[in-house]
Parts: sequence; C-alpha cells; structure tokens
Amino acid sequence: MPSASTRPVAIKIDDATRDRVKRLAEARHRTPHWLMRQAIEEYVDREEKREAFRQDTLKAWNEYQETGLHGTADEVEAWLASWGTDDEGPAPEWHK
Repeated sequence: MPSASTRPVAIKIDDATRDRVKRLAEARHRTPHWLMRQAIEEYVDREEKREAFRQDTLKAWNEYQETGLHGTADEVEAWLASWGTDDEGPAPEWHK
C-alpha cells in the first residue's frame, strides 16, 4: 500500500514507448514503475537546476542593467585559470 507521501498518477503514453519502457525495465531487472519514477525524478532534478541557473542569469543581467558594473571575459578567464595554483588571485574588480 502506498505511503501517505505518495499518490498514484496516470499518464498516457503510446504503445511503442510503453514497450520500450518494459524492455528496458526487464533488462535492468526493475519494474516499469520503478524506471518511470526514476526517469521523472531525474528529469525534475535536472530541470530545477536549469531553472535556478536561468533565474541566476536573469538576476545578474538585471543587476548589470541597473549598475553597469561588469568584468571582461579576459579578466574572469585569467582569474579562473589561477584557481588551484600557487598564484591564485582574487576575483576581478567590477567596473563600468
């Protein structure tokens, strides 16, 4: 019996996809149910990270639009190249 934290949902998939899921589940010694849950969890995790990155990008763009402060690609690349070396430098100063 499902726990209180899980609920069944129904999705409609075509026969070909259903057969592919079944064959893959058999090859992995898992149930189709397990395989579909795993796929959904991995998809949602990936898309949540992608959305967080998109939001961070929009926030950075808005901040740049408001302040005009930035670093050049060369400055940032030089800083990143120094990571993990004996000459690791500080983050570049932002400028207009």
